[in-house]
Amino acid sequence: MITHELRLIADAILDKKGENVVSLDLRKTEGAITDFFVVCDGSNTTQVGAIADNIEEKMKEEGITLYRSQGEGNNFWIIQDYGHIVVHIFLKEYRDFYRLEGLWADVPRKEYKERKAAGPAKKDK
Repeated sequence: MITHELRLIADAILDKKGENVVSLDLRKTEGAITDFFVVCDGSNTTQVGAIADNIEEKMKEEGITLYRSQGEGNNFWIIQDYGHIVVHIFLKEYRDFYRLEGLWADVPRKEYKERKAAGPAKKDK
């Protein structure tokens, strides 16, 4: 279930051309407030807002509740709390400045790329 939700979030980010999409597995980290962080960045505030909106929409379609969200007023750094997953959507320069992943450099990390579309079906001869 978690893997599906992480991929759903990553795909929602990539749909809006978000970049550097990673998840950090915090389950074995003492005192962690959540099981996973998903971190990404956008190149401008409009894109950051669009990424956040798309994640919220895709998660809602799956019946997954957004407990709280912060940062929509300025779109420099939006945080979405889904309970066991917290998403951080940064404006690129803010991500570079805060270096959030550096705080958890020793936890398992997964990078997400856009999935390749399936090619046309081959016909049998």
